[in-house]
Amino acid sequence: MMSRQAFLCSLGSLYLSLLFVFLLMDVYARPANNSALKEKPADNKDENEILPPDHLNGVKMEMDGHLNKEFHQEVFLGKEMEEFEEDSEPRKNRKKLMAIFSKVDINNDKKIGAKEMQRWIMEKTDEHFQEAVEENKMHFRAVDPDGDGHVSWDEYKIKFLASKGFNEKEIAEKIKNNEELKIDEETQEVLDNLKDRWYQADNPPPDLLLNEEEFLSFLHPEHSRGMLKFMVKEIIRDLDQDGDKKLTLSEFISLPVGTVENQQAQDIDDDWVKDRRKEFEEVIDANHDGIVTMEELEEYMDPMNEYNALNEAKQMIAVADENQNHHLELEEILKYSEYFTGSKLMDYARNVHEEF
Repeated sequence: MMSRQAFLCSLGSLYLSLLFVFLLMDVYARPANNSALKEKPADNKDENEILPPDHLNGVKMEMDGHLNKEFHQEVFLGKEMEEFEEDSEPRKNRKKLMAIFSKVDINNDKKIGAKEMQRWIMEKTDEHFQEAVEENKMHFRAVDPDGDGHVSWDEYKIKFLASKGFNEKEIAEKIKNNEELKIDEETQEVLDNLKDRWYQADNPPPDLLLNEEEFLSFLHPEHSRGMLKFMVKEIIRDLDQDGDKKLTLSEFISLPVGTVENQQAQDIDDDWVKDRRKEFEEVIDANHDGIVTMEELEEYMDPMNEYNALNEAKQMIAVADENQNHHLELEEILKYSEYFTGSKLMDYARNVHEEF
C-alpha cells in the first residue's frame, strides 16, 4: 500500500504536470507579435535606461509597426494616465474625469468641440515630450559616467551588452584591444540595428559621439524630424513585401498574426486585422488611393502634427457623440470612459448629477 508521503509526492508531480500542460496550451493559443497581448517587460532598469523603447507615448504606432493600443488614453490623459488604474475606486476616477472635462471645456459651455479637443491633445502630447526629455537626462547620465557630455558608440555598446548579462569589464577590455566579441546572433542583430540608429542620430559634423540632445533623438525619434524619417523607413522596410518602399493594405495587415489553435485566439487575430484595416483606410492613407507612401506614414507618425490632432479630436468625439451634435457632453464622456481613460465607470448616470 502506498505511503502517505509517496501519495503526496505523486499528487505534487501530477499537479506540476497539469500546470505545465496548461501553460503550453496558453502559449500556443496566443497570436505572435500581437501588441494587444504583449506582456509588460520586466522592470530591468539598467536595460530600459539605454535601449530605445518600442513604445513611444503619444505616438500612434509602435516602433515595431504595431498600432499603439493606448494612444487615445495617452493623448487624453497625458501624465495623469497612471492615476486611472483598474483597481481604483470608480467614484474617484469619475471625479478625475469630470475635472479633466472642465479643463478641456475652455469656453465653459458644458460641451467639448473639436478645436477644444485638438488643443487638449496637443497639450497632452507635449507633456509626453517633456517627460521623455526629463527621463533622457537620467538615461544619459547612466551611459556617460565620466560626465564629459558625450557618449561614444563603444561606450554605449559596453553598457548595452552589460545590461544583457555580459561581463562589462571583459567586454570593455576586448573592445579596447579590438578583439572579437563572442555574441549570439540575436544580440548582434539588435546591435547592428542600434548602430544604424546611432549613426542617424549623430548630427553633422558626424563624430560618432552623441551629446544629450542627440541621445534623446536616438532613444525617442519622435523628437527629431530626421530620426522620424528613419523610423518610418524602418517600419516600411519591415512591412514592405515587394520592395517598392510603399505599403498596400495587404502588406499592412499581414504583419505576423500568429498561428492560432482555438476560436478565442482566432477572434483576437480577426480583431487585430480589423483594427489595422480601419487605421490604414481611414487615417494613414490620406488620399485614399490604396497606397501608403513614406510621406503619408511620416505625417501619420508625427505626434506634433496639428492637422492629425484635429482629425484625432474629431474621431474621439465621434466615438461617444450619441446625440450627434459633433460635441461631447459630460454624460457621454463618462459613459464611454473606458475609451478615454481605460477605466470603466459604473453607475455614471446616477452619480453625475450628485457630483455637481
